[in-house]
Amino acid sequence: MTPIISSIISELKILDRYIINQYLTRLASVFAICMPIFVVQVLWLYIDELAGKGLDFETIFKFLLYFTPKLVPIVLPLSILLASLMTFGNLAENYEFAAMKSTGISLIRCMTGLFLLHIAIGVGSFYFSNHLIPYVEVKSFNLRKNLTKLKPAIAIREGVFNDLGQMSIKVKRKYGDDERLLEDVIIHEKTDDYKNRIVIKAKNGELKSKTTDATLQLVLYEGNRYEEIEGKNYQERLRFPHAKVNFKEYVMNIDLSKFNNIDLSEENYTTTYKMQKVNQLKVSIDTLERDFGAQRKIFSENFNKKHYTTQIKPIEDIEDYVSDSLIKSNILNIIKTSDDWRINQIVERSTSDVRGIIRSLENKKRNYFIYQKNINLHKMILLEKFTLIFSCVFLFLIGASLGAIIKKGGFGLPLVLGILVFLTYHFIGIFTKNASEDNSIDPVLASWISTMVLAPFTFYLTKRASSDEGFVNLDFITVPIQKIYSKYMGSKS
Repeated sequence: MTPIISSIISELKILDRYIINQYLTRLASVFAICMPIFVVQVLWLYIDELAGKGLDFETIFKFLLYFTPKLVPIVLPLSILLASLMTFGNLAENYEFAAMKSTGISLIRCMTGLFLLHIAIGVGSFYFSNHLIPYVEVKSFNLRKNLTKLKPAIAIREGVFNDLGQMSIKVKRKYGDDERLLEDVIIHEKTDDYKNRIVIKAKNGELKSKTTDATLQLVLYEGNRYEEIEGKNYQERLRFPHAKVNFKEYVMNIDLSKFNNIDLSEENYTTTYKMQKVNQLKVSIDTLERDFGAQRKIFSENFNKKHYTTQIKPIEDIEDYVSDSLIKSNILNIIKTSDDWRINQIVERSTSDVRGIIRSLENKKRNYFIYQKNINLHKMILLEKFTLIFSCVFLFLIGASLGAIIKKGGFGLPLVLGILVFLTYHFIGIFTKNASEDNSIDPVLASWISTMVLAPFTFYLTKRASSDEGFVNLDFITVPIQKIYSKYMGSKS
């Protein structure tokens, strides 16, 4: 290897390090800005599950910590797009690309180091989504389920029914010190047979004990208590026996200790499709499809056996009966009748049978829809782990090409263009995945279509950026117009 070639390779390595350093600095900055924004959005989305639970800071921190890794498949592609657009836009704006081209270094060569880096990032994102995300999904899902069991008294919200063990309480308004006074109280209380037989209505109420106590004392004023009494026999139940009591003051003691004695680290759910790795998803999909096929086959066979149709030979087609000396005509003629009641009876029975068949088919259709949706969700979550690899690479190439074309860095135009491109990519993915859930689109196509849309766009922008052309070439429109204009205007002058 000659000294000149060694010098060129050394310079190119320095150039790669320079571009990668510029890029990684912006990538870390953009990622650090975008992630808290999405975390706040998650907090706002689940605020109803956290508010009024008396949670400590550690539990809330765990809740957000478990959700943060699940945001990486969204935040990482967006950060890559914006960082590459800003980096290459800044290099073009400062004429650094012009200096590189003057020494014979093309734009494609400048992208090579980062291209290889993004292949590594894509592979790393696959392992991240295949190992860490299922783990935090188990943690976050079970934490949410356990949080729903926490029902302290402070969770009594206005205008809605709030479950407190064997009763549900609704208040129109809370007021006074610490919102202890209640207005227009309605309570539905279940009996030992878990049926809603007791209803209590009061004009006002008051929480006597503290909301942190193990027992909540609720005092109601000026109301009525209605209780439905279950009859001992059928005749008594027909009379709908009930009891009604008017009261000026009614005291209720509600035990809250069991509501707050919840182990938030308990994990009872570990097998949903989002909690599985690639190998587990493949096994689940194979099992679900095999069971689904067996169910449809069994239903088809049973349906044909149960609802088969047979064609009864009309009486007119029965062979003539040879009469003897006593019976002069066909004895079967006695059942040949055109009475309206007999015809209506047959029609009504047939209509009832058809309606029953339709109801059976509709119920089975709903069950099969849910089953097929579950299979499609398993397939999409499996393929999303692979599409993330290509999304990282394609969005980098789009961002780098756009930055080189517009020759702008910073948070102005690059930020606007980057967000528009990402929203297009993101919403295409959302729409197709929603359509795939009801089997309108094949789940394989739905998972890949947003990435497939990026592929030709990536090739087009990279080609135009490498040849130092604009975003869109309008010469085929503007040049003929200019020629016509100059021809006619020149002839007039």
